[in-house]
Amino acid sequence: MASPWAFSGESAGIGAGDHVTLVDGATFMVSGRTGDVDARGAQGLFVLDTRVVSSWTVRVAGRHVEPLSVTPNGPFSATFVGRVHVGDTIDAPVVVVQRRWVGRGMREDLEIRNYADTALELAIELTVGADFQSLFDVKAGHVVPTPAGSHGATANGVRIDSPVHDGMRSPVHATMVESELPPDVCADSDLADSACLRWTVQLAPGAAWRTCLQAVVCTSDGEIEPSHPCGSFIEEAVPVRRLRRWRESTARVDTNHRGLARAVDRSVEDLGSLRIFDPAHTDRVVVAAGAPWFMTLFGRDSLLTSWMALLVDHELARGVLAELAENQGTDVDPRSEEQPGRIMHEVRFDRLSAAVLGRGGTYYGTADATPLFVMLVAELARWSGPTADIAALLPAVDRALDWIDRFGDRDGDGFVEYLRSDPSGLEHQGWKDSWDGVRHLDGAVAVPPIALCEVQGYVYAAYRGRAALARAFGESDAVARDFDERAELLQQRFDATYWLADHGWYAIGLDHAKRPIASLTSNIGHLLWSGIVPDDRAHAVAEVLTSAPMFSGWGLRTLSADTNGYNPLSYHCGSVWPHDTALAVAGLSRYGHHDAAQRLAMALIDASAHTGGRLPELFGGFDRADLPAPVPYPASCVPQAWSAASSLLIVRALLGLEPDLLDGRVALRPRLPVGIDELAVVNIPLGRHRLDVRVQGDHVDVDLDGRRLELRAAADAPAEQISARDDDHAITVSVT
Repeated sequence: MASPWAFSGESAGIGAGDHVTLVDGATFMVSGRTGDVDARGAQGLFVLDTRVVSSWTVRVAGRHVEPLSVTPNGPFSATFVGRVHVGDTIDAPVVVVQRRWVGRGMREDLEIRNYADTALELAIELTVGADFQSLFDVKAGHVVPTPAGSHGATANGVRIDSPVHDGMRSPVHATMVESELPPDVCADSDLADSACLRWTVQLAPGAAWRTCLQAVVCTSDGEIEPSHPCGSFIEEAVPVRRLRRWRESTARVDTNHRGLARAVDRSVEDLGSLRIFDPAHTDRVVVAAGAPWFMTLFGRDSLLTSWMALLVDHELARGVLAELAENQGTDVDPRSEEQPGRIMHEVRFDRLSAAVLGRGGTYYGTADATPLFVMLVAELARWSGPTADIAALLPAVDRALDWIDRFGDRDGDGFVEYLRSDPSGLEHQGWKDSWDGVRHLDGAVAVPPIALCEVQGYVYAAYRGRAALARAFGESDAVARDFDERAELLQQRFDATYWLADHGWYAIGLDHAKRPIASLTSNIGHLLWSGIVPDDRAHAVAEVLTSAPMFSGWGLRTLSADTNGYNPLSYHCGSVWPHDTALAVAGLSRYGHHDAAQRLAMALIDASAHTGGRLPELFGGFDRADLPAPVPYPASCVPQAWSAASSLLIVRALLGLEPDLLDGRVALRPRLPVGIDELAVVNIPLGRHRLDVRVQGDHVDVDLDGRRLELRAAADAPAEQISARDDDHAITVSVT
């Protein structure tokens, strides 16, 4: 059985372009383009990290359905259309339409149409199976035979019960497949863990036969009602209403650049589909890391995604912070790597995770989520002001900072290192967490404990954020000064230790012997984003990031093409990750390197045009001058949360939008690249205020709560301001 955390390579392929992924919260389904699910591959319906449907095949008159089209109807719904040849006619007279919705199970409206000149008697069969395999085993391609679960007929279908295997039972105890029109249960089936449902129908010429099918998941607590049960109106389903509210409430981005417009629209749609709602807190929403394999709360991924999405929505950040604070570490547990104050890496529900870890399968093995948590609390405060929900998070913030001192800095040298405490855990605990993700210049894989450069940058920003929070909430000046001094000291030590004068860039980290890991990587872009780079180093970092070995023309390579170990199709050693490039864009913009920021930003937008506006989790690092389109990575998550949010961070960087409601100021310094003549964001949330920004050429139009400022922006123009006040505080927007 595969370990959930010891990642050592790519996922099992699911046939790029030949599969359909539907997702709603923690439920997702991967099928072929016919709508069928093949039990032999990495397809299926997954609930609670368990494959609750491993096969789903419709046959008519003993024949498989030939696919004609598949049309997505949103993130959790699709319509499959196919045909079946019956008799000796050239044109297939039978058309099969499958309208499918996923969410807490599945619903499918199955329709068979007869376009023949004569009446047809048709046997319609559905073969359905459930193997209850762990998502991790399916993902890794390590599915092993398990005892077949028992199955038997019910009043309206069939129930398949999960077996007990190696003393453990799946969190899903059974899958029931029910039909509005009761079927006969077939006597034979090709698979031991599957059942066959059959209907025999008479169809007149031009007539159609319909039934509604639903897959219902059963746990020890009873049946989980599907989000789209048969007999209900789809438009009134909870996922449909939630997605409609999301679309209506988020800020709107408008631009004349079709590629950017398409990417942003896709971002908002994908983020809407990746939201997960806590059943214990129905008003709390978080964001999952990505479909199909990471439909759960991840510390690092959810924190970075909700940061990037602040331009259009604040509820994701609020929900993520509240959920992570509630699950913050309290004990020392080597199995789960839990430590007091530590922010978790991920939560899982499969039987292996629950058996190994307990506490709902929560794993804490990450070095960066804890400082990122503090960073996001401070950043949300800058967007919302010193509100009560921010104040409620301050104890968790201080516990996280205490973890940095007590546990993160393992040897007291002032830097945060990682070293797993259990062999089943992640060996590398930064965002490049594959087995070979951190390499020396000669290609050798670095040995932990490792102090990654970007983690030190996150700690620096966390200290700065905590100082700002101290001032905003009226704590003593000594508290704010202490954290500012910690930040300054860390910046000085970091620059002295990590800067490689002979190379002109920062080391990716320090290895177990405290030697700099000198390979040139995209991680240094995160340093600009966090602000730890001294001003006099920023130009050198900008130059090396946009150099030919690092910049593929589509985005930043994770590892320089000049470094031993580079592979354009390696997961972390040469591929391009959109979120990674977007953070570098934000960092370059922060330091005023607008030309470099625009080059990287437009490269990502150009890349998205080859995938329908949707940026995948990662793609190949091949040079743009060599191959005319980005090369897909075989097992990339699509959609993936921080990739989806990347275009929103790019828009923010192009606008130069930096709110600081803790200080009552919002800065705007729009710089649009060639090809983008108009860029507007309407209904930007700023605490109780709403801000509209429209940039057209060198004209900027700002509307703050109905107060309008129109001006002509130029690089040497003095700042112009517009102000507003609510019951709590005043804010001033400055445009340069």
